[in-house]
Amino acid sequence: MTVTGAATPATTAVEAFLHHLTVERGSAANTLRSYAGDLDRYLAHLRGRGLDDLDAVREDDVTSFVVALRSGSAPLAASSAARALAAVRGLHRFAVHDGLVGEDVARGVTPPALPKRLPKALSIDQVEQLLAGCPGDGPGALRDRALLELLYSTGARISEAVGLDVDDLDPRQRTVLLRGKGGKQRIVPVGRPALAAVEAYAVRARPGLAARGRGTPALLLNARGGRLSRQSAWHALQQAAEMAGLVTAVSPHTLRHCFATHLLAGGADVRVVQELLGHASVSTTQIYTQVTVDTLREVYATSHPRALG
Repeated sequence: MTVTGAATPATTAVEAFLHHLTVERGSAANTLRSYAGDLDRYLAHLRGRGLDDLDAVREDDVTSFVVALRSGSAPLAASSAARALAAVRGLHRFAVHDGLVGEDVARGVTPPALPKRLPKALSIDQVEQLLAGCPGDGPGALRDRALLELLYSTGARISEAVGLDVDDLDPRQRTVLLRGKGGKQRIVPVGRPALAAVEAYAVRARPGLAARGRGTPALLLNARGGRLSRQSAWHALQQAAEMAGLVTAVSPHTLRHCFATHLLAGGADVRVVQELLGHASVSTTQIYTQVTVDTLREVYATSHPRALG
């Protein structure tokens, strides 16, 4: 469509956009209410900058709106600011498409970065409790114990653990070859308890499981003799947590989080932990240092005689 050349009041553009969302897009009522509130805030911001027509708005005006959302006496959370910007970008995109303005000045404005959520880590005692949640000597229990021990001992992703082949483990060198994201490989040390659990499984359970299948190099096998799936490994973790009586929620990454957090709390260098985890950037690993600092802060607050003074 072509722009008529006449100035388009910003309020008119907002009304047309909300009508478009209602009639043509069939947006939910909650979405419409949220967008309407965000766009009312945007219109007020533009009026404060002396702007009444949408075609007079420039990228700097949109950027200043995002800055205003995150500052002032009642700043919005990053997630709320991102939602408001999504409404504004949708408005400008619609205005261009409908021929109300000639340029999408909001296209290059990016939302504020959402804060990274700190991973949940169990205490060492809770990990011991979880690892003890696979009682019995049946094939499934032996395999699940080996799986959990490997996850905590190596910091492997659950996909990396189920992707292990028998030859990837070197008991003499006490190392394991993990295949990470993008096909990247890394060699990680394995602790003696994990090696013992894997050996017990390999000797007493895997041969029987393998006999049910068609032959596979996979280390961890399911009841049909095939490679253990991520879903089955996830179920094994959940079952172990339930058997152990843990009230703390666990996820497929729980033992990986514990691996990193406990290493750093024990004095390991963050770049060594980065290599062990297979992180491309040390900034990803540094999330775990924040967990450690939070723990230190809690200990300080409850232990130092003048911490609360």
